[in-house]
Amino acid sequence: MKKILVSDKLAEDGINFLNSRPGLQIHLQTGLSEDALCELIPDFDALLIRSDTQVTARVLKAAPRLQVIGRAGIGVDNVDLAAALEQGVIVMNTPDANAVTTAELALAHLFSLSRNLPQANQSVKTGKWERARLMGSEVAHKTLAVLGFGTIGRIVAQRGSGLGMRVIGFDPFVAPEVFAAHGAEPVDLATLLKQADYLTLHCPLIEKTRHIIGAEQLALMKKSARLINCARGGLVDEAALYQALSSGRLAGAALDVYEQEPPKDSPLLSLDNVVFTPHLGASTNEAQVAVSVEIARQVVKFLQTGEAVNALNLPRLSAEELKLAQPFMHLAHILGKVLAGWIDQPLTRLEVAVFGQAAQVKIRPVSAEALVGLLAGQMSTPVNRVNAENIAKRQGITLVESQSNVSTGYQSLIRITGTSAGNTISLSGTLLGDQHARLVTINQYEIEVVPEGVLLITRHDDRPGVIAAISSILGAAQINITRMQVSVADQQQTAMMVISVSNPLTPELLKAVQAVSAVHTVRQIVL
Repeated sequence: MKKILVSDKLAEDGINFLNSRPGLQIHLQTGLSEDALCELIPDFDALLIRSDTQVTARVLKAAPRLQVIGRAGIGVDNVDLAAALEQGVIVMNTPDANAVTTAELALAHLFSLSRNLPQANQSVKTGKWERARLMGSEVAHKTLAVLGFGTIGRIVAQRGSGLGMRVIGFDPFVAPEVFAAHGAEPVDLATLLKQADYLTLHCPLIEKTRHIIGAEQLALMKKSARLINCARGGLVDEAALYQALSSGRLAGAALDVYEQEPPKDSPLLSLDNVVFTPHLGASTNEAQVAVSVEIARQVVKFLQTGEAVNALNLPRLSAEELKLAQPFMHLAHILGKVLAGWIDQPLTRLEVAVFGQAAQVKIRPVSAEALVGLLAGQMSTPVNRVNAENIAKRQGITLVESQSNVSTGYQSLIRITGTSAGNTISLSGTLLGDQHARLVTINQYEIEVVPEGVLLITRHDDRPGVIAAISSILGAAQINITRMQVSVADQQQTAMMVISVSNPLTPELLKAVQAVSAVHTVRQIVL
């Protein structure tokens, strides 16, 4: 008999599902303190929670029988994942269960904006009959622009296509075939903004996407365009949005999320062309039922079959396997991060090849870490060695692995090759002294780089004066150069330079480096 503790309130359908399964004993007790949970949990095989229960390292240590923690919802901030990994406890969530609900809210806002529904409601309630003032517009044949093409973005795209809209999308980590399968045309970000009649945001909030919509991006949009944000508040620079809306640069906006919640004293509240909702993205009865039933099913499946759906961590390798694999996993993770900073087109294929001593460990943990390095921070859900391959598949990325005991020039070598439409990037790394990671080739350029901190990478004409010009720009900005490597590939007229710098360059400084006449490309990668 497996015992399941439910320590947060779950929808009744989820509890009923648990009670309907044979061989399970269900115990419901909410509002537990850490002490009370530590006292209660030793007898249980599974723990079902939402956001209230805090699963600390102390709780996990007190749970010798615990096999799985099921989080009804997405966020797992209340679970010590590292401690769960150490204890060999699987942690799983339900990243897609409330996706339809959030997508439908975005579409509700689309109609509110197009037909002035909030204003019309208020007008009638005050005794007015303003049919001329509240003239709306059809959404059919308009362009719906989807920024972020994860599960929610894909649902919005499909629904928009069903409304007769032209759907375009941008997501640098989704393959073109995935867009096509959901009725959308992939475009670059500038095109997305310029062509949007309705721009809806569905990307996670990470450092790269903070203020992804600011004054510069709003200036690219049509004056008749409308913006919808039901994703994360920090995606939009609200000061820039206020200026665009109040000056007539943008026709309207609908906001469910804000930089500060609730948005007290926000100047946006004074505008009539903005529709507000109080972060209702997942707030439907159906979504609450869906996450409860889904996590109940996942936990039961794991207890009965061992299949871990939507798992966020990984049972331990044996101590000896982990000791051997860890340095190579770390190297693969770094190479994945460098690749993530390099690409500007969605990958369709990632090849992971290991050579020499690296081929003597299991390749899958190494490949998984390369995917984690590539995808972590780009997704709305945590990415780790358990779920990285599934997430990659969902993004349209095919993983290919190979091993060879032969390594030319190095005792061990890991090479990852990312392929996107019309472009291939190959990065190789090795270990010095079996511990210290080095990036040793970038495509055909042989170069030895310590992959840490901030890297500035240029391709430029191989002629005098280039290095001095770039160094001068950095020096004037008080940015220190800590390391520098230059490589010229055989029979190439161009060189590659990798500079380790003390601080990230601003967009203006990057433009200044790009403006050096001999420079073809410049990239900044923050590791």
